[in-house]
Amino acid sequence: MADATAPLLLVEDDPTDLFILQRALRKANVTLPQHVATNGEEAINYLSGVNQFSELSAFPIPCAVFLDLKMPFISGFEVLEWVRSQPQLCDLNVVVLTGSSVERDRERALALGAKAYLVKPPTPQVLSDVLC
Repeated sequence: MADATAPLLLVEDDPTDLFILQRALRKANVTLPQHVATNGEEAINYLSGVNQFSELSAFPIPCAVFLDLKMPFISGFEVLEWVRSQPQLCDLNVVVLTGSSVERDRERALALGAKAYLVKPPTPQVLSDVLC
């Protein structure tokens, strides 16, 4: 499993989907700390360590990111493209977690470097598998 001290970054704009994801993580016995970004812009700010996320000890680089695709301001695809363009984040595990079962979206996310493409709602077993 990932580094036990590094957090997960959950990038989700829907409170219900976030609740379901967090519940599934608990049921999977994932005890890593979690930080939440509610849109793509906030996710990039977190990963860049800027604005309210400038204190690295409080907001360390996560061990993995669960990324929704359909978000306001900056889409999940744009966040994924940005992550892969950053040398210090090129190895970051990004798991796309979306409501879209469209094959074109899956292919694009994987081509952009997503570790996995999961359709909501996630099961605890699937979350556990992608974090190992």
